[in-house]
Amino acid sequence: MVTAYVMVKAHTGDADRLKNEIEAIDGVVEAHIVAGDVDLIAKVDVATPAEVKDVAATHIQEISGVESTQTYIAMD
Repeated sequence: MVTAYVMVKAHTGDADRLKNEIEAIDGVVEAHIVAGDVDLIAKVDVATPAEVKDVAATHIQEISGVESTQTYIAMD
């Protein structure tokens, strides 16, 4: 199992909608709206690093209103 955290910057006013859309993606186990440099953090649990890339680069980045993402893979 690979756990990763995807930091999401969103367009102003889109965070609530994006949270719902991100949580609906297979592999995303939870998403939270946060204060700070990013607007949302999504936790991803999948079988391989390639699936992390698929969730982050293919699915999350394709959602309208997502400005950018950064992905961090947990090492423990």
